Amino acid sequence: MADLAILYEHPLWFRPLFAALDARGVDYVAIQADDHRFVPGASPPPAPLILNRLAQSSFLRSAEHPLFYAAALFDEWERQGAAIINGGRAFAIDSSKARQLSLIASLGLDIPATRVVHRAADVVAAADGLRFPIVVKANIGGSGAGIVRYDNLSELKVVAAENGFPASIDSVLLVQEYVPTRGGRITRLETLDRKFLYAIDVEGGGAFDLCPADACVADSNIKLTRADPDPQLIAAAERIAEAMALDVGGIEVMIDDRDGAPRFYDINALSNFVADPLTVLGWDPHENLVDYLQQRIARA
Repeated sequence: MADLAILYEHPLWFRPLFAALDARGVDYVAIQADDHRFVPGASPPPAPLILNRLAQSSFLRSAEHPLFYAAALFDEWERQGAAIINGGRAFAIDSSKARQLSLIASLGLDIPATRVVHRAADVVAAADGLRFPIVVKANIGGSGAGIVRYDNLSELKVVAAENGFPASIDSVLLVQEYVPTRGGRITRLETLDRKFLYAIDVEGGGAFDLCPADACVADSNIKLTRADPDPQLIAAAERIAEAMALDVGGIEVMIDDRDGAPRFYDINALSNFVADPLTVLGWDPHENLVDYLQQRIARA
């Protein structure tokens, strides 16, 4: 049995991680989720420590995505004693923007004004009392998928009549005020072992897909710069990571240009880290992740 197993779906995103593990001589097995199967109660974990590297955006690449399958698989492995990095609780919250916002709000932190519905027919009524523009978001998204902006109520009613709202694979939608971000940027705070690791400012020209990883920025207009967040934002991100049991992941916040309030709005447990880290940060966070994995292997 290997010391570490990595369950993943995207064929390209984890080459830097695999290379860093190989360079350290870590005994691991990489498991592609697409053709995986298990027998309930009779499928031992492939390693005592499992690293969850499944992206919520996997449904964009295959209608037969592994998201709901993986939730059952992680439960199976945890019941058999495996330790899972970004395990059941983190994965469940990662896969629901509504649950993310509820968790953030429960910590006394600001979020965009939001209403959650489970029928598209209720979107117009849910927008009552919100300031336009608004966005309608799929509860399970990824890479900016399933987010559409509407500038006024008339436009929203037209789309409702045409049944044209974005769809979520779990049939849950968020109706949310569009937040004008100060300076046109958001800040992504990366955490490891539930502690702050680094932060970057991401400028995307108004786009909703602000993924900063190599596979995302190659053909985009995204601009990435190293950030030095206020200590209060760092403390808030660490509180979110602890409450979610998030072992590694990014937490996104934007400064509302209307009132200066920092509004936390998204948690991404699949952290691929920043593209070109040596240029942007001056160091490679994959080395920190491997340090953490080796520490967890020793404990496991």
